[in-house]
Amino acid sequence: MTDGIAQKTCTPCRGGVAPLTQEAAEGYLSQTPGWELEEGCLLRRKFKFADFRQSLSFVDKVALLAEEERHHPDICFGWGYAAVSLQTHKIKGLHENDFIMAAKINLIAGS
Repeated sequence: MTDGIAQKTCTPCRGGVAPLTQEAAEGYLSQTPGWELEEGCLLRRKFKFADFRQSLSFVDKVALLAEEERHHPDICFGWGYAAVSLQTHKIKGLHENDFIMAAKINLIAGS
C-alpha cells in the first residue's frame, strides 16, 4: 500500500544520476494506485471533485506538501478536477522522489 513509501521524505536531486528504468518505475507504480506512467518518464494522475472549491483546496494542500518536500509537481485544475504530473526535471525522468510525492498526494486525496 502507499503507507510505506509515503513515510519517506524526498531527498534533493542535484542531477548526475540516471532516471529510473521502466522496470524500476513500474515497481514503484504498484505503491501509488491511480497514477500512470507516460512514456516512462512522467507520472500523472487526474483527481475528480464535486466543485471548484474542492479542487482549489486540494491544490492548496498539494502545494504546501510540495514546499515541505522541496519537490514540485505540475498542476492543472479547474471546476471539479485537478491533474498532477510529476517528473524530476534535473534528470529528465523519474526518481524515487516522484513516487514519494505521488503516495503522499494520494493520502491528501484520501485514496
